[in-house]
Amino acid sequence: MSPRSAMVALALAIAVVAGLDEATAQQRACGSRDPINSIAEMSAAIYACWQPPRGTAGLSLTLRFALRRDGTLIGKPRATFSKLGPDDRLNRAFVASVLEALDKALPLPFTKSMGEAIAGRILSPRFTAALERKS
Repeated sequence: MSPRSAMVALALAIAVVAGLDEATAQQRACGSRDPINSIAEMSAAIYACWQPPRGTAGLSLTLRFALRRDGTLIGKPRATFSKLGPDDRLNRAFVASVLEALDKALPLPFTKSMGEAIAGRILSPRFTAALERKS
């Protein structure tokens, strides 16, 4: 597989698993040291640490960042897309919750092969707060 094809496949895999639901994330505890060997496991590890604030249903943020093979962050994450609401206080809380989730999840415990495959690749997960269920 050519490097370009590998990058396209990685981007598609991230786009597919970025929409993980809460049930998938709950299968993995935030900060779990269980080895990560796939994009889905990596996404679940980050998503498991995310608790969107109440009142932020429908808000969305896409981050762009890269990781080292040891699961640590390269540089600072950058927002590349956002769908925020009219309440600045809720918007700030929502963005802070996403950054906090990333901070709690890192460093990710990659297997050797996953670390080699993911190192330096640009990741762009989207965080979208689910609609709140009425009781």
